[in-house]
Amino acid sequence: MATQQLTVRPERDTDAGSALTNVRAHQRENGHSHALWILAVLAVTLVVGLVVSLLAPGAAALAHPAQAAALPHQVSAAVGPEADPAAPDAAPEDAAPTVSTPVTWGVRPADTVHGTERPNYAYALAPGTGLDDGIVVSNYTEGPLTFRVYAADGFMTEAGELDLLPAGEESQALGSWVTFQSQEVTVEGGDSVVVPFTLTVPADATPGDYAAGVVSSLLVENAQGVSVDRRLGSRMHVRVAGDLVPALAVDDVAVTYDGTLNPFAAGDATVTFTVTNDGNTRLAAGESVRVAGLWGAGAQGSPRVELPEMLPGTSVTRTVTVDGVWPLGRLTADVRVAAEVVTAIGATAAEAVPAVAPATATATTLAVPWGALALLVLLVGAVVLWRRTARRRRARDERKVADAVAQALKERDEQPVA
Repeated sequence: MATQQLTVRPERDTDAGSALTNVRAHQRENGHSHALWILAVLAVTLVVGLVVSLLAPGAAALAHPAQAAALPHQVSAAVGPEADPAAPDAAPEDAAPTVSTPVTWGVRPADTVHGTERPNYAYALAPGTGLDDGIVVSNYTEGPLTFRVYAADGFMTEAGELDLLPAGEESQALGSWVTFQSQEVTVEGGDSVVVPFTLTVPADATPGDYAAGVVSSLLVENAQGVSVDRRLGSRMHVRVAGDLVPALAVDDVAVTYDGTLNPFAAGDATVTFTVTNDGNTRLAAGESVRVAGLWGAGAQGSPRVELPEMLPGTSVTRTVTVDGVWPLGRLTADVRVAAEVVTAIGATAAEAVPAVAPATATATTLAVPWGALALLVLLVGAVVLWRRTARRRRARDERKVADAVAQALKERDEQPVA
């Protein structure tokens, strides 16, 4: 029997290999395109974040105009005009007669052995001693005016300014040490009168600084027919000799953080605290605030701000905003207040005063970078989604390869034998 030789076409052997090569090439192209898509999304995110961070400061400046700078600290100043509304029946019984026409007058310390052209009264006295001085009351109107003159204790307002007790409230300290020969003085139009007074420091007065005001008062009837007690005076400071113990304290420190959803922009930290003059001298103090993350990371500070002059025993609450603070988790606010003892201008005796130890305090808060965390979650989610999609695509492509190989083998087997 004759033998028959079987031959298979060579091109059929390459069908499976060609199919596999085409599928893998398609897989590589899809992988490259998805990688480029991820890079494009990240690039757009970075560009948008940078643009927003650059525009945010300008928008904030338009929305919140800068506040005016604080005025320089004034160590001495005259007590200015002050209107104290009061009902007619609330006026003191010994008040000066009420006038209904517009009036203008002025006061200043008299030129005496204690000084000339003084901005205010300032003395250094020992307990049990005293002195005589005077106040000049000038009437700038045409007709005569009758003023009530007296002294009143001074105190600090919540805004840190010196004010005087109302006319109907009795003074307990320096205001009660000043006496006038007469409680009223009449000044002719266009004239000035020197009103003498006596200052006597009690023998049991404790050492330290005291504040008051020498006041001229006039009841003026306004357009509504209401009597208003208008007061004009000059500030008085007395330093009683003895042990001067200046002391400063910072309490009730709190810090809050106001961030932004923009992961490329910093936020603001608001620090509130209370400064108290715990000593017995007047203090001229200045504050500085610093906010930082762990180990001092991203530290930002505010420029030194001079506080109003503080009388002994008074307190002032401050609020400071520190810009450019990054949300670095745990933030620490450091408050430092340094002060010097105020030297009384025009004091009759110079006295050495001790230095004031700076006062410091801290507070902490948690600043969570929500914007950065949200961006990180989006990036991680994008990577996870990309990997999962790539894995599914790879499995699908592998199935396609297997199907193509199987189909190629099947077609080869079905070819007739030559």
